[in-house]
Amino acid sequence: MALTGRTALLAALGAVAVLFAPRPGFAVAGIALLLAALVVVDLLLAGSVRALRFVRDGERLVRLGRSAEIGLIVENPGPRRVRGVLRDAWPPSAGATPRRVRFAVPSGERRRLTTTLTPTRRGDREAVVVTVRSLGPLGLAGRQGTHRVPWSIRVLPPFLSRKHLPGRLARLRELDGNHPALVRGQGTEFDSLREYVVGDDVRSIDWRATARRSDVVVRTWRPERDRRVLIVLDTGRTSAGRVGAAPIPLAGEPAAGDGRSGGPRAGHDGPPAAAAGRPEAGWPRLDWSMDAALLLAALASRAGDRVDFLAYDRKVRASLSGASRTELLSSLVNVMAPIEAELVESDGAGMVSTVLARAGRRCLVVLLTDLNPASLEEGLLPVLPQLSSRHLVLVAAVADPRVAAMASGRGTAERVYDAAAAERLRGERRRITALLRGHGVEVVDALPEDIAPALADAYLALKAAGRL
Repeated sequence: MALTGRTALLAALGAVAVLFAPRPGFAVAGIALLLAALVVVDLLLAGSVRALRFVRDGERLVRLGRSAEIGLIVENPGPRRVRGVLRDAWPPSAGATPRRVRFAVPSGERRRLTTTLTPTRRGDREAVVVTVRSLGPLGLAGRQGTHRVPWSIRVLPPFLSRKHLPGRLARLRELDGNHPALVRGQGTEFDSLREYVVGDDVRSIDWRATARRSDVVVRTWRPERDRRVLIVLDTGRTSAGRVGAAPIPLAGEPAAGDGRSGGPRAGHDGPPAAAAGRPEAGWPRLDWSMDAALLLAALASRAGDRVDFLAYDRKVRASLSGASRTELLSSLVNVMAPIEAELVESDGAGMVSTVLARAGRRCLVVLLTDLNPASLEEGLLPVLPQLSSRHLVLVAAVADPRVAAMASGRGTAERVYDAAAAERLRGERRRITALLRGHGVEVVDALPEDIAPALADAYLALKAAGRL
C-alpha cells in the first residue's frame, strides 16, 4: 500500500477543522475513521499491479555520448483499469529518463512506454526493476509492486579519434605508392634497381645486373605491408587514473532506483556520473588508450596488416584475433566495451609470456600502458629483452597534463614545491623512456588528446622506415 500527497492534504484540512470543532476528541476520531474508510475504498477499487505483464524491446548497443530508446510494453489482463505511476529503474550511469511516467492501461489492453538512456560510462548496463503504483479513483492510496523485466545494453567506446583517420590514410596511400611519393626501405618485396652510392649495403648489390652494365647496381625493396600488429592493453591499476578533460560533455543524471518514492534501490556501479563527468575529472587512462588503439587498428587494417588485440593485467581480460578487415572495428569496440581497470599490479612476466605464446612470427607489439617507474622497473623491464629480441615493441603512454601545469607554477612556496614535485615526476618519466629505448623499444608519450594521432604517426614512421 502507498499513500499519496492528497491523503496528507485531507489529513491537514481535517486537523484545521478539529481546531474549530466544539468537541475536538470526537472530531479527531470521526475524521480519522472517514479518512481510513476512503483509503480502504480507494485500495479496493485500484487495479491490481501483480497481474501486469511486461515485455521490453529496443536497442542493444549504443556508443558512449549517444542516446538509445528502450521500449516497455505494459499489458493489463486484470478486470480493472490500472492507472498510476511507473518507474523503470536503471543503474545511475545508464542515464535513464524520464524518472517516472504516468500511465493508464484499460482492462485487456496494453500500452508502450519509452525510456531514453544516455549512458555516461562504457560497459554493460542492465535494467534493475520496474516499480508500479496503481492509484484508486480518489487518488488517496494505491497498490505498489515491483517486477523484474530483464534487459541489457552495451555501451561502446565512442572512437573520437576517428577524425584523425582521413589524414593518416592519405599518408598511408603515399607510402603505398598511390601518390607520387614512394618510400623504399628494408623489406622482402623487390622494387627496382639503381646505381650504387657510398653507404649502400653491399649485400644489396645485384651482381648479375652489375655484370650486364658498366656500373655497380643495387636492389631496392618496398617495406612490407602485410605484417601482424598485436595491440596489448594494460588494464592494471595505473590505467584507472583519470587524466585530461572529459571529451564528451556529461550532464548530471537522474538517480534512478535510489529508493525514494517507495522504489527499490538500483545497483550502484561506480562514482556518480555528475562527478565522473566533471571536466576536471576527465577520462581514465584506459579509455584514452582504447581510443588510440581503435585509431591504430583502423589504420593498420587499411594498410593490409593483421590486427589482434589483448587486454591483460594478471590474466587475460579480453582478446580478439583473426577478425577480418570489414569486421575488425565493430568486433574490437564490442570486445573493449565491458573492460574495466583492475586495482591490481600488472604482471609483466605473465604479460610477456602470453604475448610470446600468441605471437609466433615477428610482429609489431603495441603496449598501451603508463610510464610508471615503480610498476615498470619491477614488472616489465626485467622481462622486456625476451620480448624485444623477437618482436618490434612500441610502448604508448598517456601523460597527465596537470603535471606540466604544476611544473610551471611559481609565485608562492606551495606552488614552488608543487613545481619541484612535478619536475621530479617528469624526470623519472624521461629516465624510464631512456631505459625502454635502450632495449630497442619505441616509445610514444603524449597528452590525452594527442595520444591517438601520435601513436598512428609512430606506426606510419615504422612503415616508412621499412621496420614493419
